[in-house]
Amino acid sequence: MGSLNIAKADPASTANSTEKVVYLTLDDGPSTVVTNKILDILKEENVKATFFVVGYKIEGREEIIKRMFNEGHSIGLHTYTHQYKKIYSSDNAFIDEMDKTAAEIKRVIGTEPKPIRFPSGSKNHLSRSLLEKLHAKDYKIYDWNLSVSDGLDYNTPADKLYREATSKCINPTKVFLLAHCDQPNKNTCLALPKIIKHYKDLGYKFKPITASTPEYHFRISK
Repeated sequence: MGSLNIAKADPASTANSTEKVVYLTLDDGPSTVVTNKILDILKEENVKATFFVVGYKIEGREEIIKRMFNEGHSIGLHTYTHQYKKIYSSDNAFIDEMDKTAAEIKRVIGTEPKPIRFPSGSKNHLSRSLLEKLHAKDYKIYDWNLSVSDGLDYNTPADKLYREATSKCINPTKVFLLAHCDQPNKNTCLALPKIIKHYKDLGYKFKPITASTPEYHFRISK
């Protein structure tokens, strides 16, 4: 996973050092059944999350994007094609992927998101030059410090996903939790209520990533 750039403090955490926050993030949507099921769970639990969506999946699923937005969740960019060879072929190719997805979302909800997530994370992909180019377009990068293996193996049992999601985090007061909401992620739906209950019982607040959330990305190695 790699080490993280966590130099900047969350203003909310600075104001209240005892506050414990979970940023629940869900990649690879929108999908029809699973993303809607996750939205149902979040609504029932009164929890807000951040969805990093893939651009080509939006057409025909605009109502899901609208639902995310209308129910108070954040929407981020997870490239347009999610094809590694294409998106990581050059800085310009990567930025174009994000721009196309931002335009698709603007078409649906009238606003362009600025949070982005690199497929597989920014480690070994983010350079200082690319970071400057992304910042010039007001994009902000969010990796994670805790993850579940639902993106690697769709058949990971729900109990294992729960154990992964509730294991010790390197920053226990500010958890960026990575999960997925693609069509095969049915076990994620089964694990999610229990994961939410775990953190609520420990006094955590669930927050969406917003414009005021400091970037949280792996350290740049090049």
